[in-house]
Amino acid sequence: MKITIYTDGSSRGNPGPGGFGAILISGPHRKELSGGFKLTTNNRMELLAVIIALESLKIPGSEVSVYTDSKYVCEAVEKQWVFGWAQKGFAGKKNPDLWARFLKIYAQHKVKFHWVKGHAGNALNERCDELATAAADGKNLLVDQYFEANQSS
Repeated sequence: MKITIYTDGSSRGNPGPGGFGAILISGPHRKELSGGFKLTTNNRMELLAVIIALESLKIPGSEVSVYTDSKYVCEAVEKQWVFGWAQKGFAGKKNPDLWARFLKIYAQHKVKFHWVKGHAGNALNERCDELATAAADGKNLLVDQYFEANQSS
């Protein structure tokens, strides 16, 4: 099965309230996902958008094309940095909880990342931005437990 995923993350302040947005497309089917957090970072939301989208797939081994405007996420995977980070236990790296969660779901599919320029008129990227910012501005925001527990005072 071939699936196209667009993702984006947002934070109002860095750190601040944040949100993620994702659009999954397979044939005629389209699904939008989003969620918001009280205190987080933009990079966490960019990565979480990809994780949530991949975790929502029902068929292991799917061919997935992920489009993101996050060089942080795209390059960490495509340049294979994240695999070296994992071998070193993510020592000194930010977001180890999310990278470990990402690698678990990433291994279940055939995923290729594509970087797209943000805010450049790509309709699906723009829609993900709308989803992410609306989630960040929403009510009933969740607690990013790992991030808040590991905030330095």
